Amino acid sequence: MKIRSLTTVFTLSLSILILTMCQNKNRKTEDAPEAAKIAFDIEGHRGCRGLFPENTLPAFQKALELQVNTLELDLAVSADKQLVVSHEPYFRSGLSIDPDGNPVTKEDELNHNIYKMDYETVMKYDVGSLSDDRYPERENIKTFKPLFKDVVNKAQHYAFTFGVEEPDYNIEIKRKPEYDEQFHPSGMEFATLVLDEVERLNIQEHTIIQSFDIESLQIVKAKNPSIRLALLIENEKSVADNITMLGIKPDIYSCYFKLLKKEDITYCHSKGIQVIPWTVNEVSDMQAMIDLGVDGLISDYPDRAISLIRN
Repeated sequence: MKIRSLTTVFTLSLSILILTMCQNKNRKTEDAPEAAKIAFDIEGHRGCRGLFPENTLPAFQKALELQVNTLELDLAVSADKQLVVSHEPYFRSGLSIDPDGNPVTKEDELNHNIYKMDYETVMKYDVGSLSDDRYPERENIKTFKPLFKDVVNKAQHYAFTFGVEEPDYNIEIKRKPEYDEQFHPSGMEFATLVLDEVERLNIQEHTIIQSFDIESLQIVKAKNPSIRLALLIENEKSVADNITMLGIKPDIYSCYFKLLKKEDITYCHSKGIQVIPWTVNEVSDMQAMIDLGVDGLISDYPDRAISLIRN
């Protein structure tokens, strides 16, 4: 009788424990944002430029909440050799307000050279308050250009907090050879700064490095062959010619979406190269790209892309 009672108690306790574990598992799923869980690579362009100021922490935060697969961003370099998230190596007119509260003008924007400022000065510019007529849905908010490491730290903290996967980072090295030592370091130093930071942050497996600059991609490949490379293209040459010009096989062929043809995708896939076009914002264009067979999309409106893929 006593043995039977102990068995009954044990069985009841085990049932309660299993039920509690299931409830906790379900609660974690309910509390966390719904993960995209999509093999198709949806990349938030400059965070999500259509919804929040480009390349800023609010834009990346929103992209994380949307559960994009990849955060797409651009890098510049400050005078104290910090990696600043910025599409231009200067403060662009129409988007920037200087530390004295004056909007940066088109005539003067090159004088607001990030490469000639330490990061403490860079942070004093407001790059979110001015409206942008191209993006009527965008929320205007006073904010600044963050450091690359701050974007990664935010993404990792978000992933840890909600129990979701850390996103990938599609990092564009914004280098023009004619700007060397004027608006950014030389190709070798620029690429080395980026690779050293990627290694320090331990995000090698989550990193894609993209560029229009052939030399930058060649340097990255030589210094770290394991890093995925994306060749950015905005010309009407054939895919074969562009890859021959690069001299190495990229992991991703990333061209302006209006230049993309079915035969380009077929060629890339035959070579083991993914095709992820930029910057696809209209749902009809997204669907057209999906129908062609692309492997992902870079968009200012990742919410639209996610909604389309899920439906």
